[in-house]
Amino acid sequence: MTENQKTPLARLLAKSKMKAEVNIGKIDKLTKEGDTIAVPGKVLGNGSLTHSVNVAANSFSKSAAEKIKGAGGKAMALKELKETKNVRLMA
Repeated sequence: MTENQKTPLARLLAKSKMKAEVNIGKIDKLTKEGDTIAVPGKVLGNGSLTHSVNVAANSFSKSAAEKIKGAGGKAMALKELKETKNVRLMA
């Protein structure tokens, strides 16, 4: 499969230079209850999460994963999003 034939998510996963670091506080401010977001990088635990959000990322700090799960959300790998619709990209 050529680069142009890949889905946008697959292209993000393939580019090693495009690794974001997003804090839980930013996720809390920019999402609402039940949202699903994709972070092409690492989710960090700075801040608090006041609602349930499903987050897919390359990796999570221990505290970020605990805060997401504690708010009723799900922390998952980006490859788990293949069948998910209405995903927002956050970088």
